[in-house]
Order: sequence, then structure tokens, then C-alpha cells
Amino acid sequence: MVSSPANELKQKHKIHDYSQQLSGSDYVFERLNEGMFGYMTGVGKGIKASDRIILLQGYESYQYQVEEIDYYSDPSDMWIALLKQVLVD
Repeated sequence: MVSSPANELKQKHKIHDYSQQLSGSDYVFERLNEGMFGYMTGVGKGIKASDRIILLQGYESYQYQVEEIDYYSDPSDMWIALLKQVLVD
């Protein structure tokens, strides 16, 4: 497989760790399709589509990819996103 600069750019996603945040207080995660998808409302700047978010559910941590994200106008660092669970090796 030939690696092109465009492909390398697509793979550059940030990982945002929310596993130390308190669910229901710092963020809200609403599970869909047995947790394969979900809507999350949270606070933080610089989160974009294709970024990853780490969440703790019980004692397990899960990684989700941001499919869509919309920022609120007030406060400007609050957002809602559609997340898709990704399996991590």
C-alpha cells in the first residue's frame, strides 16, 4: 500500500481523555445501539470530527470517534457530538 500525504493527514486525529471526568456532571453521554453509538454533550475546545474521545463506563474505558460535532454559541466551549465506538487493539 502506498502512503500519500493526504492519507497521513486523515490519520492525524487528537485523542481527548474524558475518563477522569464525572458522567452526568462534567458531561452527558446517551447510549444508542447498545453503546455502539451515542450522543455526548460536554465542554472543551478544539474537538473536531474524526477526533477520538475516551470515556469510562463502569470500570471499562471505551474509545469513540467523533462523527459530527456542533458547538453551542453560549457557552462557546460547550458542544454536542455524535460518537461511534471504535475498537482499540
